[in-house]
Amino acid sequence: MEAGEEQADNTTTVRVDLAERSYDIIIGEDLLASAGHYLSPILARPRVVIVSDETVAGIHLVALQASLNAAGIDNDAIIVPPGEGSKNFAQLQLLLDRLLELRVERRDTILALGGGVIGDLAGFAAAILRRGIDFIQLPTTLLSQVDSSVGGKTAINAAQGKNLIGAFYQPRLVLADVTALASLPARELRAGYGEVVKYGLIDDFAFFEWLEENGADLLAGSTDALRHAVAVSCRSKAAIVARDEREKGDRALLNLGHTFAHALEAEASYDGRVLHGEAVAVGLGMAFTLSTRLGLCPSQDGERVRRHLAAMDLPIESGQLGLAGLTAETMLAHMRQDKKVSDNQLTFILANGIGRSFVAKDVGEDKVREMLQDALQSGKAGK
Repeated sequence: MEAGEEQADNTTTVRVDLAERSYDIIIGEDLLASAGHYLSPILARPRVVIVSDETVAGIHLVALQASLNAAGIDNDAIIVPPGEGSKNFAQLQLLLDRLLELRVERRDTILALGGGVIGDLAGFAAAILRRGIDFIQLPTTLLSQVDSSVGGKTAINAAQGKNLIGAFYQPRLVLADVTALASLPARELRAGYGEVVKYGLIDDFAFFEWLEENGADLLAGSTDALRHAVAVSCRSKAAIVARDEREKGDRALLNLGHTFAHALEAEASYDGRVLHGEAVAVGLGMAFTLSTRLGLCPSQDGERVRRHLAAMDLPIESGQLGLAGLTAETMLAHMRQDKKVSDNQLTFILANGIGRSFVAKDVGEDKVREMLQDALQSGKAGK
């Protein structure tokens, strides 16, 4: 299976083809320790500001700064609190103020060192600071390496929902260092796996079969399995983004399971009880359940998906998320704030089977309500 272009330095490169905004995703080992080598040729001037969180900085900042210093790249670091709670206006304002205090210029570059929260927050700051300065993604979680660091979506959350305030703003480069994943807690790695599985379910049945065979090795930390999964996932996302950068069509496929997942996260108030990939795992099951109930998908395909997710120790029922009092109506209320809502109609990503997903704009809300009521009741029974 093709995953990208293998390089002489034992890295894999996936190209995101967006004309003048094109960039590379470089996947390999020990990339943070050699970041200066990869960054020097593309910086407008040798000055960067690293944005990271307290947890990631404690693990990776010293090695990154040593590499930048060795390459003659002037650098400062801004550290924010970890967690989804940092994706808000208050933290964005603090970050922008600090960047301006450092006298960041238009030809300087922001480095987003961390997971999806840091990538979203730092990327959005880069998009609006001085009307746009360059930024580079240095993702350190599996979820951010296969999904959020690629494609240029940057955003913060609002009280009304997830990622509702943001901009499409492409990075100059993505460095996906799979050795950084060794520092992840097991729960974080599993949560990232929820996004990996998604790519097999969208349009790559062979990749889903590969995951059934190799998913356990990946979660055990196999570098080879991680590199392959990250490369295949990035190649899939890059192809979709190249066709539809601003999500007017095919790019919505990348939200398979996410309409449900974002509602679950909103119900948890982004307080860390539910990780994004855990919500996605439950959402994937719901998407296949709805597809089956609408007569679109064989029931055995949905059962196979849930069986695999459960085997990877991911939640497959809402009751496993610990959200007391969750109802179909509260879920629907959150879902009506989804970014894919068009003309007051919910948009879902459904499936005709594993690897055969499509965008559906004409799903009756009553059908969704019935499915949610049954799924939530089943989730309570399975607690």
